[in-house]
Amino acid sequence: MIQIRLVRIAAWLVFTAIFAGSVLAEEQDVEFQENSLPLFDGRSLVGWEGNAYWFRVENEAIVAGRLTEKIPRNEFLCTTQNYDDFDLRYEAKLIGEGKNAGVQFRSKRVPNSSEVSGYQADIGHAFKRPVWGSLYDESRRRKMLAEPDADVARKAVREGEWNRIRVLCEGNRIQIFVNDVQTVDYTESENGIPGFGVIGLQIHSGLPSEAWYRNIRIRQL
Repeated sequence: MIQIRLVRIAAWLVFTAIFAGSVLAEEQDVEFQENSLPLFDGRSLVGWEGNAYWFRVENEAIVAGRLTEKIPRNEFLCTTQNYDDFDLRYEAKLIGEGKNAGVQFRSKRVPNSSEVSGYQADIGHAFKRPVWGSLYDESRRRKMLAEPDADVARKAVREGEWNRIRVLCEGNRIQIFVNDVQTVDYTESENGIPGFGVIGLQIHSGLPSEAWYRNIRIRQL
């Protein structure tokens, strides 16, 4: 009887912890919604600039790329406003043959080029491995700055479905979360790296594919 009671108590404690965690998460989501602003109105590309051939609005989402043709070069849709310290949250999914995209931040357009230079929160696959939630330095140092263990990335992601992504920038520290799982906690140590810039939605060059982005909201810190 004592063992049965102990099992029941343990089960109750686990349930209580899960319930409390769920309530806290909901409270945090409500607090974020109340103190953040939408970067996308769900209907138009007002506040953004980029190649309209490769970006469109469909079903209250920004769709980057096409399923009917190869993408000749990286394309970016960028905000017309710069941001420095912020809590950025959005949902993203990838469909099609191509499997690589991401969201730029603290970035800038490269003159006379379609490229954007700066940090990127990766989604999809690259270098023969999943890179969801990785931190890449696009068109600048051109290398992966931080990434999760491949198994962590694989388990955190729902392939072909919507995934919640959070990018938290505070000073030199950058954190990335995928479906509430932290994938990156990076501190910039190199001098001269800008701490502000535009936010940009990317579709990578390559096979036909689409990157979908929605519920894009930001809270400036």
